[in-house]
Amino acid sequence: MAQRHILKQGDPTLTKHCREVTDFNPRLHTLLDDMRETLAQANGVGLAAPQVGVLRRAVIVLETNVAEDEEEYMIELVNPVIIEADGEQVGAEGCLSVPGEFGIVKRPEHVKVRAQDRNGNFFEVEGDGLTARAFCHELDHLEGTLFTTKATRMLTPEELQGAEES
Repeated sequence: MAQRHILKQGDPTLTKHCREVTDFNPRLHTLLDDMRETLAQANGVGLAAPQVGVLRRAVIVLETNVAEDEEEYMIELVNPVIIEADGEQVGAEGCLSVPGEFGIVKRPEHVKVRAQDRNGNFFEVEGDGLTARAFCHELDHLEGTLFTTKATRMLTPEELQGAEES
């Protein structure tokens, strides 16, 4: 595994539509393994392949909604599609490709995603709260959409500092 460089806002790769994964081969496995390491090192909640310069429909999301005695774990989603969404949450959202900036974004409270694993097997996974937000955020990356285009407003430096202090 290797840590990959995370592209920053302004890089044209981040605005492009990603292609479906059709080859479930060692190259895909290496990409997913590298994305896991990159996300862990960046202390993020999610990472999409275009953020590391690969225009393929693959994302990694950290499942944080676990019992106190359980470890958080990463979910790999290849060719993911949201098949159900309900409820609403409005909150601050950030992105590893837009460091130091946060905006207020409306997302579903609950989503169900149909995807494939690294071997091409289909499965469904559900997420609530932060996990639902991360699924939506990362799938937006696959369409070339950054959260900044969905934010109703960006937080000011003063608001950010106030949030860090509380």
